[in-house]
Amino acid sequence: MFETLGMLRDGGICMVPLGACSLVAATIIIERALALRNDTVMEPHILRLVRDYAGEKSAESCVMSCRRSGRPLARVIEEVLQTRHLEHSQAVEAINATGRSQVARLERGLTLLEIIGGVSPLLGLLGTVLGMVDVFTAITASGIGNPQVLSHGISEALITTVAGLFVAIPAVGFHSWFSGRVDGFATEMQNVSTQFSFRVRAPEAQKAGEIHGLR
Repeated sequence: MFETLGMLRDGGICMVPLGACSLVAATIIIERALALRNDTVMEPHILRLVRDYAGEKSAESCVMSCRRSGRPLARVIEEVLQTRHLEHSQAVEAINATGRSQVARLERGLTLLEIIGGVSPLLGLLGTVLGMVDVFTAITASGIGNPQVLSHGISEALITTVAGLFVAIPAVGFHSWFSGRVDGFATEMQNVSTQFSFRVRAPEAQKAGEIHGLR
């Protein structure tokens, strides 16, 4: 442990932002891993509400259940129910707006994770350059006869490169994985909400057809 702390200290000033990036990335990864679980986004009891929907007599209870949940799928289903009496184009626009806001909610933190994945190697490269500058400064001042004088600059150059990659690789990997999960959830929510919208609006469409037939 003390050797690790010593290596981090030898990495120079660039280890400070790299350490901050690693803490932020770890926080985002843990938070998103919990938030993007299947049971958290596509809640089973909301899917059961959709499956067991019994028309207008159960609409208000479904709305209240979705409101209590507050999760992404529940918000979309609530919007489907709230707009069931609107014109089709207005309902679609409102549902799509809610869907986009919920997808943005699922993507929270991913942009920052992507930035960390891109910036961390550059910080490592900066540390490498600064370390090599120290090496050549030491050579200029005392020649190449004292290896101990050169070791600090070489350590800084190597350690920051490793640290930058150590932070960037998981950040990029988890960003790609989380983005794929968000895309999958967005597709699932769209499919569920579209099918549910057809079921909810079918009685309205049938009623409108009967009125049109009477005319």
